[in-house]
Amino acid sequence: MMMGLLMSGLILSEANLSTAFASTPVFREYIDTFDGYSFKYPQNWIQVRGAGADIFFRDPVVLDENLSVEFSSPSSSKYTSLEDLGSPEEAGKMVVRQYLTEFMSTRLGVRRQANILSTSSRVADDGKPYYQIEVNIKSYANNNELAVMPQDRVARLEWNRRYLAVLGVENNRLYSLRLQTPEKVFIEEEKDLRRVMDSFRVEKI
Repeated sequence: MMMGLLMSGLILSEANLSTAFASTPVFREYIDTFDGYSFKYPQNWIQVRGAGADIFFRDPVVLDENLSVEFSSPSSSKYTSLEDLGSPEEAGKMVVRQYLTEFMSTRLGVRRQANILSTSSRVADDGKPYYQIEVNIKSYANNNELAVMPQDRVARLEWNRRYLAVLGVENNRLYSLRLQTPEKVFIEEEKDLRRVMDSFRVEKI
């Protein structure tokens, strides 16, 4: 029984009597001792299985708001440190390329516009360095993509989102925690989302 718990992701609650009735959100901690990472997330977010990432949580109300964790395979690439990615700015460009590749559309008249808002490096309380990257991506689509005349093809904004990524290296793997949220939601929940970012840790396995 104990081994079963150690070999799977454990969810621990931070809730207690003093915070149960507080206005600030209560956070839970997800710990994956098998793959070597942990993070905190709002307790009302739900886990979605089969989403393609190692772990995926989503806000049950704002469906476009979610977080996921992915990591590279040590058999295909061996990372020894974040410096293997270059500077935070270079890592930010890599992250943007990944996002735009994932969001490629086969629809006519669709355009994605990405802007790197910030890149930074920090050393957490575990003594390990982490890169943090913030990106804004907008999606535009023409209202009449089959129109012959350019003036008849008017681009409209489909969505406007903030993407937050935290990168860490351990176990010869590159770990990535990714947060996605609509820009208007980010303005309201920035403090909580940054708490999720700051909580991400990678562990030796």
